[in-house]
Amino acid sequence: MNPDPAPAERAELRRDVSVWGSFMWGYADVGADIYAALGLVIAYTMGAAPLAFLVAGIVYIMIGFAYTEMAATYPVAGGGHYYALRGLGDFTGFLSGSALLLDYTIDIALFSVMAAGYVNFFVPSLGKVSVTWGPLRDFNPVWLGESLFIIVMLTLLNIKGMKESSLFNEIIGGIDILTESSIIILGFVLAWKPELLAHQWTHAFPSMKQFMYGSSLAIISFVGLESISQAAQETRRPATIVPRTSITLIFTVFIFALAFSTLANGLLPWEVFRDAKSDPVATLAHRIPFIGVAAGPFAALLGATILSISANSGIMSASRLSYSMSELKILSPWFDKVHARFRTPVRAILVFSAIGALQTLLAFLFGRDEALDVLANMYAFGATLGYFVVFIAAIRLRFSDPYSPRPYKIPLNLKVKSKSGQTIDVPILGFFGAASVLFVFVEVVLTHRIGRIAGPSWVALCFVYYAWFRKKNGYPVFGSIPRNWETDQKAILKSAEEFEMLEKYEAALGARDRARARAAEREEP
Repeated sequence: MNPDPAPAERAELRRDVSVWGSFMWGYADVGADIYAALGLVIAYTMGAAPLAFLVAGIVYIMIGFAYTEMAATYPVAGGGHYYALRGLGDFTGFLSGSALLLDYTIDIALFSVMAAGYVNFFVPSLGKVSVTWGPLRDFNPVWLGESLFIIVMLTLLNIKGMKESSLFNEIIGGIDILTESSIIILGFVLAWKPELLAHQWTHAFPSMKQFMYGSSLAIISFVGLESISQAAQETRRPATIVPRTSITLIFTVFIFALAFSTLANGLLPWEVFRDAKSDPVATLAHRIPFIGVAAGPFAALLGATILSISANSGIMSASRLSYSMSELKILSPWFDKVHARFRTPVRAILVFSAIGALQTLLAFLFGRDEALDVLANMYAFGATLGYFVVFIAAIRLRFSDPYSPRPYKIPLNLKVKSKSGQTIDVPILGFFGAASVLFVFVEVVLTHRIGRIAGPSWVALCFVYYAWFRKKNGYPVFGSIPRNWETDQKAILKSAEEFEMLEKYEAALGARDRARARAAEREEP
């Protein structure tokens, strides 16, 4: 009789992502946002679109600093959910995770729809199909079918593996950076009219409500930094790579967003972009003299591709986030099953891709012209809620875990001494960032009709599942499961091969333990 087989070794995510791959995972998500946001934001902020992108961009830079610190310090899959759970407890981790899962699934839906919109640049009649059937009004089954086809293809790609999908990102992302740069430079040189920009600023300035709505939509131009932190567990030497790629990404995307909005309002009347929300960058490129005949179609082709990459990042991030939530007992262990051959979280990929497809279908039920607005509304809600929690967690962890080495810190810190004598760097900019994101979140709730209903409904639905799962397994619903974070942190740094950080961490813990021992001796009678 054969002995019982040894327990199968637990399959884990593998580290396949390089420096360029890490940058491109973020760029694929954030860099593609301008293809989706440009038309939506100009439609509501009109002549003040550059100001809306500037305001949202400043908030985004502060968010980027917080994510860079967290991802370099705690290089694990999970991103904002993990930081919130570690800094603030299980329930806050669940809250952040549910908000981010909403964003990732909307990411899959929104960018697949936009990718199909750019495909329809070549056959505009496909994007204008309108069917009225029973309660359905202005329903476009062709555009919907194209979007669902893209989601299915990307799901299969993600199941196959991170390395293959990362290579896909790297090649297309590089071409996109060159193309966006060329459009901006040639657009300013050949066609930009500062007098048109000034005219639209003066005569087409939005009302306060319009600006609040549009500027809160502009935040979706910068959503995606979370992708880098999600991929941190699969990135080689994350403490070294993540800060470089994050900071480069933050300012690359910020410059592109400001440049595109300034170019657009100095090139064409804002109404043109209001009517071209499904392919604004291709419309802009097509109107540049001399190169427009070729630049328009090329931008449309590239837009379709880079938006598909962004939808791909949404699938990757949702699956890695749910993998992390499952490991930390926020979701059922069913979600952390890794495919034996491809080493990818196949169940999570299938479930959240299916939710993205369902959200796509529901958005189209609002009508062809409303689908993008519906998805953007929900995207803004999830992003601002998740980012606010991350800021609070980043500040809290500075106090509760001052021992973990931080290869990068949020700028502008004030040194204070704790009761134990430990020096704490209090992140002043972190407080400004938290207040800024909270302000944008309030804007979203006040001005986004769909977002303020669908967003909280999603979180409430997730809470029902969370409460059921925790009660069923005897875990506290609002409390936290005891965890040994110090042992976990050592394992994380060892797995990441960040041995220098590991030595510093163990030395800091040793110094703390010796200080505690001396204090205890002094207190003995």
